[in-house]
Amino acid sequence: MLSLLHIENIAVIECADISFDRGFNVLTGETGAGKSIVIDAISAILGQRAYRDMIRTGTTKATVRAVFTDVPELSWFSEQGVEYDPETVIQREIHLDGKNVCRVNGSLVSVSILHKLGVQLINIHGQHDSAALFDEENHLTFLDAFADNQQLALDYQQTYAVVSQLRREISKLSMDEGEKLRRMESLRFQIDEISRANLESGEDEALEARRKVLQNAEKLSDAINEGVECLYGSDESDGAASLMAQAERALSRIARFDDSLSELHERVKDLMYQVQDAAEGLRDSRDTFAYSAEELEQIETRLDTIHRLRRKYGASCDDILAYLEKAREELDRIEFADDHMERLKKKLRKAEKEAVEKAELLRASRKETAAMLSVRILDELRQLDMPKVRFECVFTEIDLCPTGADAVAFYMSANAGEALKPMSKVASGGELARIMLAMKNVLAEKDSVETLIFDEVDTGVSGRAAQKVAEKLRSVARTKQVLCVTHLPQIAALANTHLLIAKAERDGRTYTSVTPLDIEGRKRELARIIGGATITETTLKSAEEMLRCDG
Repeated sequence: MLSLLHIENIAVIECADISFDRGFNVLTGETGAGKSIVIDAISAILGQRAYRDMIRTGTTKATVRAVFTDVPELSWFSEQGVEYDPETVIQREIHLDGKNVCRVNGSLVSVSILHKLGVQLINIHGQHDSAALFDEENHLTFLDAFADNQQLALDYQQTYAVVSQLRREISKLSMDEGEKLRRMESLRFQIDEISRANLESGEDEALEARRKVLQNAEKLSDAINEGVECLYGSDESDGAASLMAQAERALSRIARFDDSLSELHERVKDLMYQVQDAAEGLRDSRDTFAYSAEELEQIETRLDTIHRLRRKYGASCDDILAYLEKAREELDRIEFADDHMERLKKKLRKAEKEAVEKAELLRASRKETAAMLSVRILDELRQLDMPKVRFECVFTEIDLCPTGADAVAFYMSANAGEALKPMSKVASGGELARIMLAMKNVLAEKDSVETLIFDEVDTGVSGRAAQKVAEKLRSVARTKQVLCVTHLPQIAALANTHLLIAKAERDGRTYTSVTPLDIEGRKRELARIIGGATITETTLKSAEEMLRCDG
């Protein structure tokens, strides 16, 4: 669970340390006080996108640090090479230059890697989730999240991938006769043009290196001759090789008189042999670097041919040769397209049959799961004061696609006597909030994530429905840690931990504070939520009554 959150220089929060407990944690405060900033800070620590605009004005970086306790030994730790600790510390720094520095238990990780851990620690459910519920494209995802059919889905996807690949190959071969002839003519020309060149792997690099030598042959030759003269000597002077030989002979005469001289003699002898070898090598290399106008012309002509081919077929001889191989393969496929097409179609029929069988298994699992999901959601909705609601997963069979052969849409009727319709056409704001809560609660049963955050999911809910939502959130909090941002006194009254988020001005700057409330503080905050800015004896008594009922 999330036990501690440290926020530094994020928007109007200069510095705040927030402690969370197990069970039901509620955050309240006036509009604009900074409740959303706390959620944004938690999102940042989970590897969600963070913006430079989050950084408090006048500072260069923002910091968020979170302490999670009783963290299970997730495979993420070993996969990323991060030391596991049941008390896991995550820290993220957001800099003005756009740089992000993320650490988990002291180890540096990327934002994307952090996100893979974050989704296993906390689920955040916000108002935008309502829009997701309206979108029928997401309904199959919701259903599959509830179903325990991951292996069935994987088996189907592997087979469908084969189907897709075969369809692409058949499509490539499916051309009219005129197009086929034009393509074959083009391929034959390309193959002939490349083949006539008789290219060798790496030939262009070798030729360019040799051309560079020949273009600088005069400089190379002069330098080599000078080097040979220095080593071998000339009529006017002795060379280094001759001088080294003289030194060796001189030392050989005295080496026997002293061990140190003997050692020096051996060193000089080794140097003499090295100089002699270098002199021989340098002399032998003169022919290699000799200028040849004929050879240079041949190289230039050959490189012109290669450069012409490079403009058409690839950046190097290796690339051109690879293109040649692909062109030959394509020509072969087209020339024998009918035979090849028949083989592919036979494979496709077999793969499609297998995919249909696996899609039917997936459909059967989904329909069974849909029936259970409907029962569970209806039960949740009745607990949320929607006793007349009807809910159903409507299936439509479609052609094979990456997710199977099913389209799924959630249909409902909110009131008695009304026909089932798509959810987007019948649900009001308050009803949608409760439907979302019901679905999130049901899906959470299949989720190992221990902390759930609800960000103002009570929008549009009031009266008896608000009380039911509050009771449901507290019920969820018996098995999960729940954090809830709310404006409803019914929800705030049932919290195990109540945090007040308030802002104030000091020295011309806005500051936000987060304060855990005692019983008296809770009473005054509930009175404010009930009555607005003015707290009266009546609102205080109402607040006291709500807390007493909770107790």
